[in-house]
Amino acid sequence: MKKSAGILLFKRDKDKVWYFLVHSGGPFWKNKDLGAWSVPKGEIMDGEDALERAKIEFQEETGQTVEGEFIPLSSIQQKGGKIVHAWAVEGDIDLGSLSSNTFDLEWPPKSGKIIKVPEVDQWEWFTFQEARTKINSAQIAFLLEVQKRLEINK
Repeated sequence: MKKSAGILLFKRDKDKVWYFLVHSGGPFWKNKDLGAWSVPKGEIMDGEDALERAKIEFQEETGQTVEGEFIPLSSIQQKGGKIVHAWAVEGDIDLGSLSSNTFDLEWPPKSGKIIKVPEVDQWEWFTFQEARTKINSAQIAFLLEVQKRLEINK
């Protein structure tokens, strides 16, 4: 079973919590929005440290590093069966300074044509209410867990 690791970056202002989400690049995701956003994440290889993989994936998908207190969140299982481990961390990131790595994709399928596709084509800060409509449905649990922890720590 595939496993991924990711980071849910959040920031607070006076009365709101904002969540940083990414939108996958490529033709499959081009016209999808609701439920198509995610925490920055990537596949964990056998024997690899999950938090280190999460930090690497964040950097690959944003061009930025993230530092702070990494709060482990409960793992979730997405519809396709993939297990996602995630950590929340408070911080800020300038959307104008972001960039993503790319990968080669055969498109259309079985055409023999290879195109370069950004792993991530959009980045955005969302309020809790916005994020819960944008994020992959299984990952809503990450948002709820952070919200609950922040309420307890007020």
